Amino acid sequence: MLEKKEHNYEKAVLVGVITQNQDEEKLTEYLDELEFLAFTAGATVQKRFTQKLTQPDSKTFIGSGKAIEIKEYVKENEIGTVIFDDELSPSQLKNLERDMEVKILDRTNLILDIFAQRAQTSYARTQVELAQYQYLLPRLTRMWTHLERQKGGIGMRGPGETEIETDRRIIRDRITLLKEKLKTIDKQMATQRNNRGKVVRAALVGYTNVGKSTLMNSISKSEVFAENKLFATLDTTVRKVVIGNLPFLLTDTVGFIRKLPTQLVESFKSTLDEVREADLLIHVVDISHESFEDHIESVNHILMEINAHQKPMIMVFNKIDDFSYEKKDEDDLTPSTRKNISLEEWKKTWMAKSKYPTVFISALTKENFPEMKKMIYDEVMKIHISRFPYNDFLFEYFDNDEEESNN
Repeated sequence: MLEKKEHNYEKAVLVGVITQNQDEEKLTEYLDELEFLAFTAGATVQKRFTQKLTQPDSKTFIGSGKAIEIKEYVKENEIGTVIFDDELSPSQLKNLERDMEVKILDRTNLILDIFAQRAQTSYARTQVELAQYQYLLPRLTRMWTHLERQKGGIGMRGPGETEIETDRRIIRDRITLLKEKLKTIDKQMATQRNNRGKVVRAALVGYTNVGKSTLMNSISKSEVFAENKLFATLDTTVRKVVIGNLPFLLTDTVGFIRKLPTQLVESFKSTLDEVREADLLIHVVDISHESFEDHIESVNHILMEINAHQKPMIMVFNKIDDFSYEKKDEDDLTPSTRKNISLEEWKKTWMAKSKYPTVFISALTKENFPEMKKMIYDEVMKIHISRFPYNDFLFEYFDNDEEESNN
């Protein structure tokens, strides 16, 4: 019998600001996501603090009164971690840690920590380590604040400064070493991609936790790790898939997220080469999430960054089994909101005019799977015919009934 393990979650509070570019509704949405990130990292959120500011304070990000309020709450309730929704500057981190006397994290640091937990292969670990060092380098001084408290004393300030400079040099050397290591691995992976020949490649892309790995497992009958947490999959997985009579390669990639740290975008660009070199993108969307349109925009923005936005694409709206809406009464004259739109109504909106083939499925219950497979088959066939125009080995045949009976 397996021994039951108890997880000790850290107690944390969240902090966010309402600004001209971020209203209260948008902040609530970001804090919901931040709470999920905190849970994934191993923390339970006790309370949220918000403040309306014209712009964040340059010294402490939040106002002095709000900082005192958070400090008192943290002290009374023995909270060990305060997590800010936006990236903090090195000076803001230093000032907040000094004032509150607890661990201060920002969204970037939290995401990096999750990536460090989730990285399995040497390649993923190297990428995460590089991103962590790039994040740490300008913030190194906050680790030496104990030296500032030692007033006076011969030689106290000098060794402190020397120690910081030594550590900076070590980190810079480590960053250079990791970059060289990634270049070597990139060459190996490029060779692997070339060895796959001219087989059509499809890549699953989408926001984190939309069900890409679950869909990968269903289509390829493989066992890629899938979990209802953010960034469950960091390592790229490639599987050979056959739909009808047509073989192709299917790749599962790391999920995207809003406010993705620039360090991670840079260090994971080599992983995103799988997306860049794919012939077909299968964009998976969680239709049950209230902000799925924002998720689509975030994914499209990153695809544009890596120059992969003009590839053939299929829009797969997943989790229809989890979709729900609030039906309005006939005599209710209040304006309708997003929460009142049914799935059938969504299908008639901009989705009906989308330039990409669109399908609504459930990766868990396999609802509408034959329709999705036929769609993938048609798109892969177009690419295959353009690549092998005289190949008569494949014939235009696809039997939905046969596909259903095989599953």
